[in-house]
Amino acid sequence: MQYPMFKAAAAHLAPVFLDAEKTVAKACDAIHEAARHGAQLVTLPESYVPAFPVWAALWAPIYNHALFRAMVDNSLRVPGPEVQRIMEAAKEAGVFVSIGLSERSSASIGGLWNSNLLISNEGVLLNHHRKLVPTFFEKMVWANGDGAGLRVVDTRIGRIGVLICGENTNPLARFSLMAQSEEVHISSWPPIWPTRPPADGRRYDIAAAVRIRAGAHSFEAKAFSIVVSGFMDATMRDYLVDIDPGVGDLLDHTPRSVSMFMGPDGAQIGESICDAEGIIYADIDVSLCIEQKQFHDVACYYNRFDVFDLSVDRRRLEPIAFSGTPVQVAGEDEASQTPR
Repeated sequence: MQYPMFKAAAAHLAPVFLDAEKTVAKACDAIHEAARHGAQLVTLPESYVPAFPVWAALWAPIYNHALFRAMVDNSLRVPGPEVQRIMEAAKEAGVFVSIGLSERSSASIGGLWNSNLLISNEGVLLNHHRKLVPTFFEKMVWANGDGAGLRVVDTRIGRIGVLICGENTNPLARFSLMAQSEEVHISSWPPIWPTRPPADGRRYDIAAAVRIRAGAHSFEAKAFSIVVSGFMDATMRDYLVDIDPGVGDLLDHTPRSVSMFMGPDGAQIGESICDAEGIIYADIDVSLCIEQKQFHDVACYYNRFDVFDLSVDRRRLEPIAFSGTPVQVAGEDEASQTPR
C-alpha cells in the first residue's frame, strides 16, 4: 500500500495589522511562495486575518471599543469575497491551505468567531471550524463556536485535522480527532500571550507551552503535528504602544510563539522559527505513523470503550430556526436582506 508523502509549510507571518484586504493579499503571496518551494500543504496562523486581538490582554474592555470596531470591520464572512480569493490562490498554486481568520456572524452586526478554514488544492472548502471556547481575554472578542468543525478530512496527502490555540489543551477535542484516524494535525497559535510577571519575575513562555502541547498530541495521536504561530512585527507593536506607551516594556519582554513540526513520536522534525517572519518546511511521510501505533493506539486497542464513552455533537449551531413559507414584502428584494 502506498502512503502519502509530501512537503508541509508553516507560514510564521505577521498580518498587515487590522487590514483585511492587505492581509489576504499577503496570505495569497505566501501560498504561492510556499508552492514554489514544493509545499503541498500551506498553513497560516490563528486569526491571521485581520490580526490576533492582543489588545484584549492589555487594557480593560471599556478602553477597547475602537479596536473592537476595527476588528469587526476587518473580519470576514464565510463564504465571502476575501475567502474566495484565498480559495482561488490555493487552486492556482495547487496546494492545500489552512488559515485562521476572525469570522463575522450573519446573525449579529458585532458577532465574531475565531475560525479556521481548510481548503483543498482545487480551491474547495473542506472544513470550517469555529473555536469551541475563546481563551481567557479572547472572550471579550469572540463567541463560543460549535462542534461542526471537529472533523478529520481525508485528502490525497493524508487525513488532516485542525485545532485552534488552547483547544490543543482540551483532551476531549483532541481525542475526537484521534478517533477519526487523524494523521496530520494542524495547530494554530497567536504571536504572543502577554501576562504580567509574577513575583519571581518569570513570564509565561508561549513557545515552551506550545512545544509541550504539540509534542503531547503527536505522541498520543501518533500523528504529525504542524505548529503555525503568528508574528508580531514592528508595525503591530508600535500601533499598540502609540495607544499606551506603558505597554511597550510588556510587549518587548513577552516571549514570542514558535512555528515548528513534530513527528508521530512527539519529537521535533525539521526547523523551527520564532523571532522573525518566514516560511519553514518539513517532509511528512504518513507511513511513519504506523509503527508508533503499535506502542499506544488510544483510538483502537489501547483504550477501554466499555469504560469510557464520548459523544460529540457536530451540529452547526444557529441562534434561530424559521419555519413556514417566507412572505415577499412589496418593494423588497433579496439583495436588501444581504448582511454587510
